[in-house]
Amino acid sequence: MKRRAVIVIDIGKTLAKLSLWHADGSLIARETRANQPVDAGGYVALDVAGIEAWLAEVLATFAPLADVGAIIPVGHGAGAALVRDGKIAVPPMDYEAPIPVELRADYDALRSPFAETGSPSLPDGLNLGAQLYWLQALNPAAFAGAQILLWAQYWSWLLSGVAASEVTSLGCHTDLWNPARGEPSGLAKRMGWAARLPPLRTAADVLGPITAGWAAKTGLRTDTQIHCGIHDSNAALIAARAFPEIADGEATVLSTGTWFVAMRTPAVPVDLTTLPEARDCLVNVDAFGQPVPSARWMGGREIETQIGIDTRRVDIKPDQPALLAAVAMVVATGAMLLPGFAPGCGPFPAMAGRWINQPDDWFARRAAVCLYAAMVTNVSLNLIGARRAILIEGRFAEAEVFVRALASLRPDDAIYVANAHNDVSFGALRLLDPSLKAAGVLERVQPLETDLTAHQALWAKSCSTT
Repeated sequence: MKRRAVIVIDIGKTLAKLSLWHADGSLIARETRANQPVDAGGYVALDVAGIEAWLAEVLATFAPLADVGAIIPVGHGAGAALVRDGKIAVPPMDYEAPIPVELRADYDALRSPFAETGSPSLPDGLNLGAQLYWLQALNPAAFAGAQILLWAQYWSWLLSGVAASEVTSLGCHTDLWNPARGEPSGLAKRMGWAARLPPLRTAADVLGPITAGWAAKTGLRTDTQIHCGIHDSNAALIAARAFPEIADGEATVLSTGTWFVAMRTPAVPVDLTTLPEARDCLVNVDAFGQPVPSARWMGGREIETQIGIDTRRVDIKPDQPALLAAVAMVVATGAMLLPGFAPGCGPFPAMAGRWINQPDDWFARRAAVCLYAAMVTNVSLNLIGARRAILIEGRFAEAEVFVRALASLRPDDAIYVANAHNDVSFGALRLLDPSLKAAGVLERVQPLETDLTAHQALWAKSCSTT
């Protein structure tokens, strides 16, 4: 029987993306939408209504383009919706919503320890448990009879009417999961949240066909199967494992977007309790339930704070030669950024970022930002013991100063980029069909021509003395 096309719904923090794929893994169409938080009357919420309206519109444009047989959602971490009687009980919280100080202190006293969850204490609502604790304080009645749907699984529920939980979404700094035991954390049980989680399913599981209502408004066939869905960084990990350099043995995947997330697949088991909790290291859980030592920092957001979201990006292809040429000037003048610009996040959570010898030249300034991104990323990789093969995927894999600087800083490792796009979406496709082969091959990144040894040493010393 001929396999049918697949739609991947990727609801990230900054962008929502829909892509339509042939069964052989070739792209048919892709649409994106910028996400904006909304005021929920007391806290900042995710724009569920806006995303849902856009989703219906784009699915209707995709329906005539191919014979769609399946839809799989991908979602960012630290997002969830309370659902009761077929609708959202309260607007889902944006993880950047600032939680009241006293309430956060009360929550921190209740959290399960890092050794149990692999989930560090993170600012604002980056621990999903902190969001639930605040929502329960604001509106305890909303939890009565409600189910807690993780972000990817909210969208699979919306389209299928079937509620499910899934380990990659539960195991990404939520405070709700015990990776070693494969069950909800002590906190989740004590607060009664574990009882509100729907049955556990695997990310690839079919929850059911699309609902009659969604089929009618989109034109999709009524036998279109809705899959459970997966956390976005874990989808990127599955995509990377399509390459032989990453699939076998020691390897790390660095997913770049709003967040830079490094996920290591060690050749031999490591003691996950030794990860430095205070430096944004954590334990993710892959689609097969295996703990994954990870480190992260808000790389894309920090880059945007320095260059502006509406200016020419550091990854824009025509600018790469000029940005590379500016590296020598940056190093010669000692221009550098010190971390950080997302308080409480990354390997330097307590530092306040600042410039040293900020360049006036716009290319030099952007090149310096890329060197900064490489040096912070290098620290995060060291914290989880990353070595040998490191694959950079996502938007910033095309920022040549960044990737080549990382290759300069890690001469003993093989730094790769893939010459294919839509890595998260391809990971979701491979989840449904593991036989899919990666498009193209990995390209090994060459170090910069400019020596960064002294520049990096000065940066490291400044970080330790600031």
